[in-house]
Amino acid sequence: MFELRHGPLHGITVVALEHAIAAPFCTRQLADLGARVIKVERPGTGDFARAYDQRTRGLASHFVWTNRSKESLTLDLKQPQAQEVLGELIAGADVLVQNLAPGAAARMGLSFEALNGKHPRLIVCDISGYGVDGPYRGKKAYDLLIQSEAAFLSVTGTKDEPSKAGISIADISAGMYAYAGILSALLQRGRTGEGSHVEVSMLEALAEWMGFPMYYAYEGQPQPGRSSAAHATIYPYGPFTVGDGKVVMLGLQNEREWKLFCDVALRRPELATDSRFDANVRRTENRAALKEVIEQTFASLTAQEVIARLDESQIANAAVNQVGDLWEHAQLHARGRFRSIGSPAGELQALLPPATIDSFDARMDPVPALGEHTENILRTLGRSDADIAALRANGAI
Repeated sequence: MFELRHGPLHGITVVALEHAIAAPFCTRQLADLGARVIKVERPGTGDFARAYDQRTRGLASHFVWTNRSKESLTLDLKQPQAQEVLGELIAGADVLVQNLAPGAAARMGLSFEALNGKHPRLIVCDISGYGVDGPYRGKKAYDLLIQSEAAFLSVTGTKDEPSKAGISIADISAGMYAYAGILSALLQRGRTGEGSHVEVSMLEALAEWMGFPMYYAYEGQPQPGRSSAAHATIYPYGPFTVGDGKVVMLGLQNEREWKLFCDVALRRPELATDSRFDANVRRTENRAALKEVIEQTFASLTAQEVIARLDESQIANAAVNQVGDLWEHAQLHARGRFRSIGSPAGELQALLPPATIDSFDARMDPVPALGEHTENILRTLGRSDADIAALRANGAI
């Protein structure tokens, strides 16, 4: 029988006051490494991401993605009895993660300053839109709004119209930095014995990801333009239509590759020294003319023939896949990247975490139903069946 090799966070307990994406994405990755994550949800409705859609066999796609391997506990934190339960959980926890509305956790006495005196080893992670101080501290923040505020929209889209990312990159970036911050704080606690306050804002996380365009536009220089699916400052790097109507994605990084591209892929070696195209800055300036040359050359070839030439010349290229293609991607299946996980809707497929570490197994436990673990958690805190029934009757759970 297969025996799970526990991850490095086995024995670590995380209490999560979380909803939507940033905090759940952070804590799911902690669960991947073996942490026990107790997800506190509102009775009756739970994390509002549960109701975003019903695309995954009746479950919400966002929720399934970010909440496997967790325990769901329902608590109405407006009630003193529920606050008492939460206090007991925090007393036994290693990490508290929250991304409630601005100021909500502090009003409930759950700030790092309020908790540190009672629980000096506790790590408290606050995820917010703009941070706990500053003039924007009280503003609501959703992913699209942060993409706009962080200038991401100004570099994404077509020349005529900005576009948001097709996934929640502001939430994802904040969740990733919170995850890394908590791991860092756990390492620090191992050295000092003391907890830490980890604070991550969505604006600061996405601003970090905007580092290249920020430096490109340093001291008032023009920023990168919006260039659809092509690279803004390297060319040729992007999609090209070929003879059978299909699109091939390719990318060059240096002058050696440019010469190979001209010699082998285009079979037009004279272009390598054409004064319009003999350096990346000039290829970028003259991209419309170069695009026309490339697509005219490829107009007599199928996508398969173009890719064969690109492979021969060792030029990077890729298929332009649709989302559904990922479930069948040959490389992902060849590397065994899918696993079955449980859920209230039955068995589902899920991707393993991207980092493969050979000394332990990633935890791939079920997606919880709302309140599925409430009674078991309360019993571990010493509550009797009568106590639990009273809490339920009062609407505290």
